[in-house]
Amino acid sequence: MPSTSAARALPRVLGVSTAAYSTAIIISPRLLAKPCKLTRADDGVPAEVATVIRAVGVRDAASGLLLALAPRGAALRGAVGVRVLSDLGDAAVFGFALPDRATKIKVAGVAAAWGMLCAYSGRHSR
Repeated sequence: MPSTSAARALPRVLGVSTAAYSTAIIISPRLLAKPCKLTRADDGVPAEVATVIRAVGVRDAASGLLLALAPRGAALRGAVGVRVLSDLGDAAVFGFALPDRATKIKVAGVAAAWGMLCAYSGRHSR
């Protein structure tokens, strides 16, 4: 079980990690497109896929920064809630829409696990 100070830092660490990964997919949508099997045969990312990935990246960068910077209490609990709902929503969409069963399970599973980790991090947000 993490110490109280480590538990209190967890939402901040998750927020910074989310913002960093989100910035990376904004810059290089292939980082998300490839594991989702949304690249072309030449490994390039179709423009429409890159657009959607960048939009998700902007949303997640903003919510990650909010999670990292929100003051403790209601604001932090709200930031945790936004992050959890975003991740679980991604898990649902990826779980239905990706091209094959193995990819759906892998990508949706990662999104759901991150959402649950964020939910757990909110336990010490008061």
